[in-house]
Amino acid sequence: MQDLVGFLGELKDARGHLYLEKQAIDTTTPSGRMLFQMLGVFAEFERALIQERIHAGLVRAREKGTRSGKPTGRPRIPQRKVEEICTELAKGTGIIRTARLVGVGVGTVQKTKQRGGACL
Repeated sequence: MQDLVGFLGELKDARGHLYLEKQAIDTTTPSGRMLFQMLGVFAEFERALIQERIHAGLVRAREKGTRSGKPTGRPRIPQRKVEEICTELAKGTGIIRTARLVGVGVGTVQKTKQRGGACL
């Protein structure tokens, strides 16, 4: 707001004025100067509201343990699915067939098989 008032002062000192035809603002008149300053107040208010919302969002994200509030990475598959995968692999079922039967991706079955310890 201070910058806006300073700008108006500089314009006046330079014997210049601001005239915005579409917004109907003319700083040669008292009502035009008032409107110009009111627009500045509203802009400052809106900026403060935006900053407040951003800070509230960051606090909420920190509470959730993330930076953006969204979870990072993929969610883990339930333990019961890991057990089903291990059971099927122990029977000798192939990786692709196991994936279809359990309803997970082939990569999930491969990772579970590689870990080995998850199937014990």
